[in-house]
Amino acid sequence: MNLKSVSFFILFTVFITGTAIAQIKDEREHRIRKSQFPENALLFIHQKLVNAKRIRFYKEIDGNKISYEAKFKKDRLKYSIEFNPEGKLEDIEIVIKSLDIPNDAYAKITTYLENNFKKYRVRKIQQQYLSDGVDVDKTLKNAFQNLMLPSIKYEFIIDGKNDKGFEEFEILFDADGKFELIKKSLPPNYDHVLY
Repeated sequence: MNLKSVSFFILFTVFITGTAIAQIKDEREHRIRKSQFPENALLFIHQKLVNAKRIRFYKEIDGNKISYEAKFKKDRLKYSIEFNPEGKLEDIEIVIKSLDIPNDAYAKITTYLENNFKKYRVRKIQQQYLSDGVDVDKTLKNAFQNLMLPSIKYEFIIDGKNDKGFEEFEILFDADGKFELIKKSLPPNYDHVLY
């Protein structure tokens, strides 16, 4: 290797590592009562969800951002619907398997994981439908039909080994498998447990 190649490789490695580290955000999720869920979101769930089973409610704190999530089963699939504190729909997620992701996109995702973690274990994969600027009914229809659209995202929840040991991360990729965002998941909040 010549000096230019070595310099380029070092610069590229520093850039990629710095970008990945700069995008890590902390996230915490815990279960809440139905009465603690935003009223508009409850109304939405009551009106739009038909044949949903085992609906559970969660509050998610991601840095300064608070959101609410309803998780349920419908037609043998596991869904979650995320709302902002005012009860406006943010996204719908479906738990999927790696076989459900196109081969090219999955290869790019796997390459990213192998390059950024010494070891990793995929705990869960979710296909995400965002509602930004899209009709809510259309977003619901797309999610419940499990359509493969160029606007979908893939969220990988992994246990990844780095210099600090194993930690849990949520990593977001676009429909083509390109890395977008990484969040470090914090352990569950046990403040409500009394001893």
